[in-house]
Amino acid sequence: MIKKISTEKKAAEILVNKGIGFVIPTAKQKKILAQVFVGHDYIIYGKAFDIIKVSKPIDLDNYQNVEDNIEDIVLYEIKSTNRENINNYFDKYFFGLTTAELLVAQNLKSKYKFIFININTEEYLELTLREVFAKAKGIYPTWSIQF
Repeated sequence: MIKKISTEKKAAEILVNKGIGFVIPTAKQKKILAQVFVGHDYIIYGKAFDIIKVSKPIDLDNYQNVEDNIEDIVLYEIKSTNRENINNYFDKYFFGLTTAELLVAQNLKSKYKFIFININTEEYLELTLREVFAKAKGIYPTWSIQF
């Protein structure tokens, strides 16, 4: 049986392999990141980010090292696709945005970005929440309910 990898996981691997500072944090590292960001009055929901980008090497397993280098860390939410008809500007791309992602993006501002990636072409686009709203041609609010 062949295990199918999700587009999000594939996208994360593509970003890391580009060698431009993206890191997939472990569960322990996500916990440390959340603790450090909260200490700086940033609100983070653990599932509201998938990957981070660092501008220099940081020991993400070390609380103090993360604390000392918080200015060099940006959190990212991955929005991935494998659709063939998506161009590198992601025109006409339709995606979901959770309330947690919205709240984290509002609170962290430039320290939180959305990264749109086409896993077929490996083209990607990094946008802040403000840039997402500026690019949006339409916004269709929904509620997702789980029983």
